Amino acid sequence: MSSTTGLTRTPLRRFLDYAVLSVLAFVFALPVLYLFVGSLKPSDEVLDGLSGFLPTHLSLDNYTAVLDSLNSDSTGYFWRFMGISLLLAFVVVTGGLFVNSMAAYGLSRLKWRGRNAVFTLVLLLMLVPFESVAVPLFYLFNDQRNTLYILALPFIANAFSVYQFHTFFRSIPPSIEEAARIDGAGPWRTFFAIVVPMSKPAFASVAILTFLTQWGSFLWPVLMVSDPSVRPLPLEMSVFQAQLPPDYGQTLAFGVLLVLPVLIVFVFFQRWFVQGVASSAVKG
Repeated sequence: MSSTTGLTRTPLRRFLDYAVLSVLAFVFALPVLYLFVGSLKPSDEVLDGLSGFLPTHLSLDNYTAVLDSLNSDSTGYFWRFMGISLLLAFVVVTGGLFVNSMAAYGLSRLKWRGRNAVFTLVLLLMLVPFESVAVPLFYLFNDQRNTLYILALPFIANAFSVYQFHTFFRSIPPSIEEAARIDGAGPWRTFFAIVVPMSKPAFASVAILTFLTQWGSFLWPVLMVSDPSVRPLPLEMSVFQAQLPPDYGQTLAFGVLLVLPVLIVFVFFQRWFVQGVASSAVKG
């Protein structure tokens, strides 16, 4: 009787789980839907409440207006702002993957005096918000303002990325690396030839989270950039939005153009990202 009851309850529970998750997904997707629909509507129809979700009077005029308004030396060029953001994200992501993965490997697999103390320090650094160190960093690098490298340098080394890599590396069986050492492989060869190929989910999840953080970075560019020629896209959007009179349709179109690279990166790395997060959750 109990086994039959369990079998009959399982589909119901599964249905309820999917129903709740579907409702939550729909609720979280509503702002994104409003963003995309509103970007295709005239500005005077964007703020019409729930009717703003209705796909009426759709066109690409807002996108054309945004690109046309940012297409001169006086206003700057949209694609230049986009290129600066892509360059900064590329430098931070690639540099972060290299630096943080090697640091995590040294903390998780190599044996040296003070390793546990250093890892404890890394964990403590995860508790320090960037806002608390932004002003000291501003005075430290004040002479390097309006340069591209200073927009990326403080974000390459990241304590949370080190922790993610550390957690994943600890899940790799030590016997694999021991076999590599028996074959004559040193720490460098073991890391790049064995550990890195086995850690694609970890690299993908760290890459996506780093890209998201860097792509939406706003406080640091506000402090360090006054020259429009090195202005990243999120900072330019704040300047564009402050123009009077406000055009909400164009603002939403700008928002879609800002979000689009993030969606592309996430779709490309989605499978490995989910595997990396699941592995970190289980092993952590």
